[in-house]
Amino acid sequence: MDLPAAAVNLVGMATGGVADLRRMPRELVDHGPRGSLYRYLPAPGVAPASGEPVLLVPPLGAPDFAYDLRRGCSLVEHLVGTGRLVYLVDHGPKSFADRRLGMEHWVDDVVPWATRLTAEDAGPDVHLVGWSLAGIFCALAVAAGAQAGEPLPVRTLSMIGSPVDVTAVPFVAPLRPLAVATGGRGLSAVYRAIGSFPAPLVSAAFQLAAVDKLVTKPLTVLSQLDDRDALAQIEAVEHLMRNMHGYPGRVFGQIYHLMLRRNDLADGELSLGGRSIRLAAVQVPVLVVAGRDDVIAPLPAVQKVVGLLTGAPEVRFSTAPGGHLGVLTGRGARTTTWPALDEFLSDHG
Repeated sequence: MDLPAAAVNLVGMATGGVADLRRMPRELVDHGPRGSLYRYLPAPGVAPASGEPVLLVPPLGAPDFAYDLRRGCSLVEHLVGTGRLVYLVDHGPKSFADRRLGMEHWVDDVVPWATRLTAEDAGPDVHLVGWSLAGIFCALAVAAGAQAGEPLPVRTLSMIGSPVDVTAVPFVAPLRPLAVATGGRGLSAVYRAIGSFPAPLVSAAFQLAAVDKLVTKPLTVLSQLDDRDALAQIEAVEHLMRNMHGYPGRVFGQIYHLMLRRNDLADGELSLGGRSIRLAAVQVPVLVVAGRDDVIAPLPAVQKVVGLLTGAPEVRFSTAPGGHLGVLTGRGARTTTWPALDEFLSDHG
């Protein structure tokens, strides 16, 4: 171990931290009941690249800066650095007043609104990128638009760490028989009473899924005291976990009943808003990325969607090291997920 470097890092950790958590500069495009749409400012000295804008959609529960975790390990910083025009829709934290919002709000309203507004601002088409549950919402929005004869102005769709088959999720699979037997009534009563799945529980669920890393964290920090980049990543992830958002009660209930208890999406079809949305209706190229160490969205749960997107002209599948957040913006993502996304966007620009 480099003792002088370790000493410097210890001082940094004790006096404000070692991670650069400054957010990439951006400006507001529009704000309303659907959320806020932001446009990131071009990087100084970087020539604008040709091609369509990239729209990043965060999942419910995660703050928008999941895509902009820290300087040196930010997907936003990377994309802007390649000259791409980058947009992001921020759902913002949800309150008890939002308890009646369902998946339809994001599939039929938020994603289409943000996509069309981005296309109007910098179009004509948009590269749509969704991580975790947002990847599923984006796919459903694209499919629903196509089925209704009102296709969204989407050039490509990228789904990163988006599980469609919950039977392949280890910590969920044992709960499904109980949920099926009870019809989910116990949990339904709880979230209806409190109106949401609270932010502390969302954070706890993420940490519980990676309990092995939580237990070994002190040893990890000690063993990497001379590695400032590793320490900065740990610090940035902890900051994200402290800023998780809650889920509106109704949308959590839909996710629980339709996806966890019944696993409907594993067949490529989901009943939502009085109609059936088929993933086969997606008619744009799709990139699917799975984390090899992801316990929230394991590789088989993510890869399942490849065979369901039968209407897409191309479905490209890629894997990367890391867990659920790591596949998106971990240190390994810089040489795996991000180059795969770059290549995919360039091939379909």
